[in-house]
Amino acid sequence: RTKSETIPKILEINFEAQKQARFFFEGDLDIPELCERLSAYARVPIIPGETLVFFDEVQACPNCLRALRFFHEQMPDLHVIAAGSLLEFAISEIPSFGVGRISSIFMYPLSFMEFLRAEGGEMLADYIEKNGTDNPMDAPFHSRLLERLRIFFLIGGMPAVVDAYCRQHDLLACQEIIDNLLSSILDDLGKYEKRAIPHHLRDTLRAVSHQAGGKFMYTAVGEGLQNREIKIYLDILERAGLIYRVFHTAARGIPLGAQINERRFKIIPFDSGIHQRILGLDLSEHLVMSPDTMVNRGSCAEVFSGLELIVGSPNYRRPELYYWHREQASSNAEVDYVIQKGEHIFPIEVKAGKKGSMQSMRLFLSEHNLPLGVRLSQENVSRYNNILSLPLYMAGMLNNCTF
Repeated sequence: RTKSETIPKILEINFEAQKQARFFFEGDLDIPELCERLSAYARVPIIPGETLVFFDEVQACPNCLRALRFFHEQMPDLHVIAAGSLLEFAISEIPSFGVGRISSIFMYPLSFMEFLRAEGGEMLADYIEKNGTDNPMDAPFHSRLLERLRIFFLIGGMPAVVDAYCRQHDLLACQEIIDNLLSSILDDLGKYEKRAIPHHLRDTLRAVSHQAGGKFMYTAVGEGLQNREIKIYLDILERAGLIYRVFHTAARGIPLGAQINERRFKIIPFDSGIHQRILGLDLSEHLVMSPDTMVNRGSCAEVFSGLELIVGSPNYRRPELYYWHREQASSNAEVDYVIQKGEHIFPIEVKAGKKGSMQSMRLFLSEHNLPLGVRLSQENVSRYNNILSLPLYMAGMLNNCTF
């Protein structure tokens, strides 16, 4: 903005911290009158085109969610943003949410590139983007990025955890924050979903992490829960954004989602730091183990790559992930992820180390008559005929880069 332009004003209401503000949304809603009251309460003038009205922790005030459509109808020039946690549950209790009037944006933990920038590694992040997928990374940068990736696997991308790491560089403190976040999230689910029993949710989420990288098996969740109950808990965790299903697709054409088998799916947790803690990460052991062992632990490389693909997808659309698996007596093959870029299909294989067989990838490319596949590993940028090998830390670029 130039100096001659008006500096925008922000009126923020946090419905958890300012519980009394919920009163303004009771009864009939006249938006101009409501804005007068909010303006007087917050001591910030509300001027359409100049003021941003930000409602935080909006799940604590369902009436505010109902009012959003009326802001659009009665004061269309006023900018209004509502944010909160577990909004899927709060929205499900509202008869009408203003279809066509409300835009939803899906938000996720930080990506690896965002983590680099947060800790002051802007030059490293810029170098990755400028280098692209055609040239190998300079060896010193490649080694440095693999080391930063090791840290990111440990702490994940939850903003509070990343912020604590950037300020203190204390991994033990970060783990404590992760534990508190996980407990709070699972306990909070009980406020919005009456069927959510925290310890059953915890058992189901633990099973997701232990089975990450393979087809999800209901029988491995634990004793005392029936399949129908597990399906309910998976649905709750998915609606809460704590897990993502990766459905099997035949990948014979596009769209990939039209060829899925809903009974065959893998699941990944929503954050690599949470994933590691659920698996019982021993920090001292983790810091001294070799990079290959570290990345391979708990299918961490596959979880990380899937999350990077999700974060890199359009944030106005629900995340969709797919994989391909052929189970035959003579040939058992699997490709970890299959993505669609325009009218083209690209298979992605994830390897924990620097080397590894690419037999499944070659089989998939041959059967589907595709020109290019991508392998993610710790190896530097390289080519193996029609297979492009990229470092793991470049996974987030796959949705936007051109091959």
